[in-house]
Amino acid sequence: MQYDHKVIERKWQEKWRASKTYRVANDPSKPKYYVLDMFPYPSGAGLHVGHPLGYIASDIVARFKRHQGYNVLHPMGYDSFGLPAEQYAIQTGQHPAKTTAENTARYRQQLDAIGFSFDWDREVRTSDPAFYKWTQWIFLQLFDSWYDPQADKARPISELIARFEAQGCTGQDASVLTGDEESPVGAFTAEEWKRFDERTRQMVLQRFRLAYLSDAWVNWCPALGTVLANDEVKDGVSERGGHPVERRRMKQWSLRITAYAQRLLDGLDKLDWSESLKETQRNWIGRSEGATVRFAVGDDFIEVFTTRPDTLFGVSFLTLAPEHPLVAKFTTPDRRAEVEAYVERAKNRSERERQAEVDKVSGVFTGCYAKHPFTGADIPVWVGDYVLAGYGTGAVMAVPGGDQRDWRFAKHFGLPIIAVTEGADVDKGADERKDATICSEGFLKGLKVPQAITRAIQELEKIGAGEGRVNFRLRDAAFGRQRYWGEPIPIYYKDDIPHPLPESALPLELPEVDKFLPTEDGQPPLARAKNWTYEGYPLETTTMPGWAGSSWYFLRYMDPHNAERFASPEAVDYWKQVDLYIGGSEHATGHLLYFRFWTKFLYDRGWIPFDEPAKKLVNQGMIQGVSAFVYSAGQVGWSLQPNLLPGETPGNPRIYITATRIEEFSEQGVHIDLISAYARHWPALADRRVNGVTLHATHKWPVPVEFVDDKNRLDIDRFIEWRAAAGETNISVIGDTDGDFICSREVEKMSKSKLNVVNPDDIISRYGADTLRLYEMFLGPLEQSKPWDTHGIEGTYRFLRKFWNLFHANDAFSVSDDVPTQAEWKALHATLKKVTEDIEKMSFNTSVAQFMIAVNELGALRCNKRAVLEPLTIALAPFAPHIAEELWEKLGHPTSITTAPWPQWDAQHLVEDSFSYPISFNGKTRLQLEFPLALRKEEVEAQVLAHPEVQAKLAGQAPKKVIVVPKRIVNIVV
Repeated sequence: MQYDHKVIERKWQEKWRASKTYRVANDPSKPKYYVLDMFPYPSGAGLHVGHPLGYIASDIVARFKRHQGYNVLHPMGYDSFGLPAEQYAIQTGQHPAKTTAENTARYRQQLDAIGFSFDWDREVRTSDPAFYKWTQWIFLQLFDSWYDPQADKARPISELIARFEAQGCTGQDASVLTGDEESPVGAFTAEEWKRFDERTRQMVLQRFRLAYLSDAWVNWCPALGTVLANDEVKDGVSERGGHPVERRRMKQWSLRITAYAQRLLDGLDKLDWSESLKETQRNWIGRSEGATVRFAVGDDFIEVFTTRPDTLFGVSFLTLAPEHPLVAKFTTPDRRAEVEAYVERAKNRSERERQAEVDKVSGVFTGCYAKHPFTGADIPVWVGDYVLAGYGTGAVMAVPGGDQRDWRFAKHFGLPIIAVTEGADVDKGADERKDATICSEGFLKGLKVPQAITRAIQELEKIGAGEGRVNFRLRDAAFGRQRYWGEPIPIYYKDDIPHPLPESALPLELPEVDKFLPTEDGQPPLARAKNWTYEGYPLETTTMPGWAGSSWYFLRYMDPHNAERFASPEAVDYWKQVDLYIGGSEHATGHLLYFRFWTKFLYDRGWIPFDEPAKKLVNQGMIQGVSAFVYSAGQVGWSLQPNLLPGETPGNPRIYITATRIEEFSEQGVHIDLISAYARHWPALADRRVNGVTLHATHKWPVPVEFVDDKNRLDIDRFIEWRAAAGETNISVIGDTDGDFICSREVEKMSKSKLNVVNPDDIISRYGADTLRLYEMFLGPLEQSKPWDTHGIEGTYRFLRKFWNLFHANDAFSVSDDVPTQAEWKALHATLKKVTEDIEKMSFNTSVAQFMIAVNELGALRCNKRAVLEPLTIALAPFAPHIAEELWEKLGHPTSITTAPWPQWDAQHLVEDSFSYPISFNGKTRLQLEFPLALRKEEVEAQVLAHPEVQAKLAGQAPKKVIVVPKRIVNIVV
C-alpha cells in the first residue's frame, strides 16, 4: 500500500473539523498550558513558506503537551485592522471589511491545509465589533486612570479628583506627572480647584490621564496621511511602504506608557525571553540618571537634563532642538528670519538621520543669552538639529570639553571650549571619561567624576536651579491615526472637551463613508460620516493604531464569546499568563512593549491577577528566499555610417544575457553576439557596417523563482511570455554556448516584491503537509534564519515513505506482536529520549534528524513490532499529525492519537553492553567486530585473532603486535 498524502491529509483534516478534535474547555482537574502565536495580518498575498515556521513550532509543543496530559489552549485569530486593506479601498472603492474577509478566508484555508491544532471556536478578529468593543473599553479605563507614583500603580481618576478637592496640587514638583510634558502644571489649592469651571478641570486632568489628548510632536507621514508611533518609523521613513516621515506638532491622543518605564525595565528580569530581545527593550526604554538644570532667561528659564552635572563649569553654550517651543520665544528679531529658515529645513530630516550624521554640523544662533546657575555668566543659546525634541527636555547644556558632538559644534562655529577634566587635550577632542578628575574652575575642582556629580546636584538643589532626576528615552505612545480602518476612539466632544462614551454605547462601530480618504479640508475619513455624533455632540474622528487590539488579544482567547466582560474572572484565573509565546523579534519595541504595558495596567486596576503577559517568548528566525536574477544589456552608444534610412535609427530593445557570460558583456566594447542580437531588431545593422558600439553597463532584474530549475536554468518561453504580459515585447536573449540561459541566485528576505515567494500550497500538493512541517523544522535551529531550498525537501518526503513502509509489507498493513530485540528497543528508546528532551528545548531540527536515524535503523532491522512502532508513532504525531493519525487508526485505536499518553523512555534499553571495534591492519581499518564490554583486553585480542575474516587476512602470518584500546580500536601490526 503506497503512502498517499493527499488522501490521508484530506481525510484527517475533515475528521478533525467534524469532531472538533482540538476544542478545549476550562478544566481545573488538569494542569493548563497556554501556547500562543503572534496572530497574522491577513494580507492579500496569503501565506508563503516562511510564515508557518513559528506556527509549526508552537503546534509541535501544543500537541506534545496534550500527550503529556495538559489542558492546552492553542488558539488562532487575525490582526485584521491594517493599512493595506485601507490603501486598497482608496484605490478601488472596495470596503476594507470585504477585502479583509476575503483575505481571512484564504488564510484559514491555508492554515487548515497545514494541519494545525488550533481551537477555531476561539478565533478572534480585531476588526470584529464584538472584539473591539473591549479594545474600546480598555481605552476608556486608561482614560479614567492616572498613575500614582507613591503606590506605583494606576488608580481611578476619581481618586485624583478627590485628592485635588482635599489638598489641591503642588504643581510641576508633584511626582504624579509623567510623560511628554512640555509645559508645567501650576500649583493650585483645594479651594481653587473647586472654583475651576468644568473646562479648566478637564484640561488639568488631561495632564494626568493615562490616555490623554494634547498638543504633541508627532511622526507625520504625508503619503499615508497619518501619525506613526516611534517604533513604526525606521531610518526616517515609514516601516510600511518606506514613505518619508516628518516631525509635526498637532492635537494627538497618546498613552502614558512612560509612567510604566521603570516597571517595564524591572519586569524583564523575571521573563524567560532572549537576552538580545530584553536588551533591545532596555535600550528603547533608555533609563539614565542625572539632574535637571534650569538656566534663567529673564523671568523664564531653559531646562535641560544631563547625566553629567559634574561638567557644569564647562558649559559654553546651550542648544535647543529645532522643534522646541522656546525657540520662537527666545529668538531675537534680528535673528528670526535665519532661525525660522533653519527650523523649516530641520523639519525635513528624520530623527534617525540627525542622530546618525554625526559629522554633519549645522546650527543657528538665536541672539538670546541664558544665565549660568553657578557663575551667572551669559551663555549663548543656539538651535541645532543634533538635539532631539523627543529626548530629555529637548535642550542640552553644551560642554565641548566633555562631549564630542558639542566639541564638533563648537569647533565648527568657533565657540569656547573649556577643559573640564585633568589631562584632557581639548584641541584634539572632548574627554568623555567617567573616571577622571574635574579640573574646571569652581567648587567641583579636584573631585572625581562620581563625587562631583553628587556635589553638583546638592548645590543645584540648594539654590533651586535643579534637582536629581531619573530620565527615560521612552516616549508616550502616539495613539490616534488619521485613517478609516481602525477601532473608533470612544470619545465625544462637548465645548471642545473630550468626554468618554458610556460603556452602554460600546461598541462604537465604524460608520459608512462615501470615500476612504481624508476630507477636502484635511480631516480624517470618519469626518465624512453622516451624523457622526453622540447625543448631538461630535465624535472623535481619528481611529486607534494597529497595535491596539494586539495589546490584549491573548486575554480574549480565554473567553471569546463573553458579551459581558473581556474575559470572565474564572477563565482568566485558570489560563493566566501565556506559557509559550512565539513570534518575530522585529516586534521588540512595538507590540511586545505595548503588550506588557496594557497587561500591567489591567493588573493595576484589578482585572487580571498577573502583570506580565507571557512567561516564555521564543523568536523564530526567518525562512529566506533564494531570489533569481537575469541581466540585460545597459545603455549602448552607436556610431553608424550616415546612409541609414530615415526611421531606421535604433530603438530600445531589451537584450537579456545569461549570468555565466555577464563578465564578457560588462567590459568596454560590445561582444559580436550582442550586435547580432540587436540586428534582429534593427535590420540596418545586419547589412551595414557598425563604426563603433559601446556597452556602458548591465542591469540585474529579478525573475519569478518558479521559472528557474534546480540547475538555475531559466524557462525562456515562460520568461518571454511573462515579460510580454508586462508590455515588453521587443526582447532577445543571449544564452550559453550549449543553449541554456543561467540565472544568478541570491539569498534575501522572502517577499512578493522580490519574486522569490514559495507558496506552501504548491509544496503541500506535491509532497504533503506533514513533509512541509518536518522540512521547515529540519532546515535548522528555530531561532536562526535559513534559506529555503525546495530541492532538499525530497529527502524529508522519502523519510515519511520509509516510516510508512515499516508498517506495510507486500502492499498490506503488517504489524507483529512479537517482542522486540535489544537493538529495536534501543532504537526506539534512544529516539524517545532525544525527542522528549529536544521538544522541551525547542530543538526541533535535531528531533527530525533523530527520527530519520531511527527509521533507517529499524528499516535495516526489518522491524515491524507493535511495541516499537506504536510509541514511535505517538512521538512523531506532533511533527507529522496526518500520517500519525492514519497509522494509529490502522493499529486498531478507535480514538484520535491526540488522546494517547506520551511514551516514556527507559534507560535500561540505552545501557551499552557491547562495542563495535574497528579492526585495523597496520593502521588501516578493514572490518568491524562487536564484542561484549565485559571482555578484558586479552579476551578481545584472542577473539579478534580467532575470527575467520582476521585469519584470512593474516594468511597464516603471526602478527608482530596487537594493540587493543578498550572501547576504541584494535590495531594488528604485521
